[in-house]
Order: sequence, then C-alpha cells, then structure tokens
Amino acid sequence: MRTAIITDSNSGIFQAEAERLGLYTVPMPVNLDGKTYYEGITLSHEAFYGMLKHGAAVSTSQPAPADVAGTWEHALLDGYEEIVYIPMSSGLSNSLQTAKILEEDYHGLVHVVDNHRISVTQRHSVQDAIVLRDQGQTGAQIQARLEAVAYASLVYVGVQDLEFLRRGGRITPAAQTM
Repeated sequence: MRTAIITDSNSGIFQAEAERLGLYTVPMPVNLDGKTYYEGITLSHEAFYGMLKHGAAVSTSQPAPADVAGTWEHALLDGYEEIVYIPMSSGLSNSLQTAKILEEDYHGLVHVVDNHRISVTQRHSVQDAIVLRDQGQTGAQIQARLEAVAYASLVYVGVQDLEFLRRGGRITPAAQTM
C-alpha cells in the first residue's frame, strides 16, 4: 500500500525539502502587520526574523481546513492509497482537532497523528514515519507507533526577552513583568 506522509511547516520542512524527501507539507499562515504570509511559500525565515527585528506585529493561525484537505486530495490524486498526517501539537494549536474532523470524511484513508510535537521533534516524527513507511508499516501502524512515543521527547525554548510572547498572546502583560 502506498502511504503518503504529510506534515505542516511547523516541522521546519518547507515545500522544496518536502519534495526531496518524498512527502507533502502544508504551509502555516503567519500574520505580520496585518498581512498573511505562508511559511516557505511567501515567507522565508530570514524575512520573518527581519520583520520581527523591526517591530512587526505577529500572530499565527492554523492552516485553513481547505488547505489541509487540498493537500490530502493532492496526495490521493498522486496515487497514494492512504495518508499519515503529522500536524503540530494539539497542545499549541487547534490544527489537530480540525484535522481529526476532516479525517472522518476520508473513511480510514487518513491517519492523523497526535504525538504532541513541534519544531525539531515534529521533524523527527516525520523522519520516523518515513522509515516506518519504507519498512512496510501501514498508516494505522505508523500512527500507533508515533503516538506511543509521544512523550519521549522534550523541547526547551530560550528567549532573549518575553516581548514577542506577550505580543503573540502566549503570555499576559503581567506575566511579562515577573
């Protein structure tokens, strides 16, 4: 069975790399000064950090359901028989919940993985999924394996100051002063 691996760009995997790796990625929307950009499509890391340095107002949102379903449809039209979708952690975004709702319309063809990962650890999950797929595991088996090791990794985040977290709504102004 041909199994497509799909993730979102929160994994750090953008379109060009996804093509080289033989997988698909859904670009995450980033709002800067009221304008929406898409990671790896209309926004590079360099441009993003440059805009932050110049005080751009930043917020993020989950991919539109149509973008997620459109990527799934693209993979199915490319001849894949099932999909393993690895979105960012359910603890940080509603992306997973939205994907779980969409998954119902695919009657077992899509397996949405909730392995509580972001960034580098999400990338590692994608790499693990590729290995498991290449070993002949089914989508359901890949999902079960990734979810079984969901809490086997930690992410430490260091920030220079708390300004961007406050502006992005991740912490309150009161918490910033502590």
